[in-house]
Amino acid sequence: MMMSIEPPAAIHGIPLPTTDASGEELFRMGMLYSTGQGGAPLDYVSAHMLFNLAAMRGSVEAKVYRKEISQEMASEDVAEAQRQAREWLAHG
Repeated sequence: MMMSIEPPAAIHGIPLPTTDASGEELFRMGMLYSTGQGGAPLDYVSAHMLFNLAAMRGSVEAKVYRKEISQEMASEDVAEAQRQAREWLAHG
């Protein structure tokens, strides 16, 4: 039985955006996770993380979507998304 090894800079096998990604690129990726489209699984934690990063890069839309999605999430999941965003920034 062969095991596939996921790259360390990936969420569910989809590569994370690079540290030079624009707010718009991060927002678009967040949309994929928030809707489960484009090969991304429906994953609110990953979507929130990406919207958070996009908002930090100036995406006004991302702030709106981040707020909306956080209302559908448990507080522990929001905290996890924020932790993942900090980790991405630290290792970027």
